[in-house]
Amino acid sequence: MFQGIALDMTSFEVVNGEVNIVGETAGVGPQIVCINGWANNRDVWSGLSENLSKDHQVTTWDLRGHGDSGAPPPGNYGREEALKDISAVLDEVGRPCILVGHSLGGYLSLAYALEKPDEVSALVLVAAGPGFRKIEAREEWNESVRQSAVKLDLAEGAEELSMHVDSHVIDHLDEIKAPTFLVLGERDKRFAASAAVFEKYLDVKGTLVVPDAGHMVHVKACNEVAETIRSFVSDLDLEGND
Repeated sequence: MFQGIALDMTSFEVVNGEVNIVGETAGVGPQIVCINGWANNRDVWSGLSENLSKDHQVTTWDLRGHGDSGAPPPGNYGREEALKDISAVLDEVGRPCILVGHSLGGYLSLAYALEKPDEVSALVLVAAGPGFRKIEAREEWNESVRQSAVKLDLAEGAEELSMHVDSHVIDHLDEIKAPTFLVLGERDKRFAASAAVFEKYLDVKGTLVVPDAGHMVHVKACNEVAETIRSFVSDLDLEGND
């Protein structure tokens, strides 16, 4: 197992419209782009990036309204804006890539793979869900997001990123052909049910369930998750693999 060494990182800043998106890249090898969840920032990937960047190019960046990225006015946090941010990041670091997304980041990874399948070599979904078909379920989720946002130090309107306005992604899961790996925390019951949906509709190559881990499984077990991703990527027929 990789023990961890200090690796140089290159910071970048890209612009989508009037929003600056800030991130950093480390390492050389197959391209991995990590997308954080709502109310997190790119720092949650630090342990995983330190491990994987030994033999991969790992990019971490902040969603709009999070971390060091710009915060536009409310009304500018929809799915389409977020997907354009991903595209702007890939303009900077290269494509195609392996998208590794946590929670909201996993949902956005699915949406991007739907919109631009040729740019996504594979998916790693960490404690992620595909959205909701039923309007009532979406409304319940959105209300929980609103209530959580009140307690968090977030940019005004940033809660919109995590809200679901339609069932587009879950309705079209079977159109996503990218090989996929699932990562879950054993105690993360809210997202465990999504695994069955993904296994039904996606090309799931494997699942890692980390004992005694919750929603932030990629932080608690960063090296175990990194080694699992390394093995998954090595089995893919990608340019840049040895």
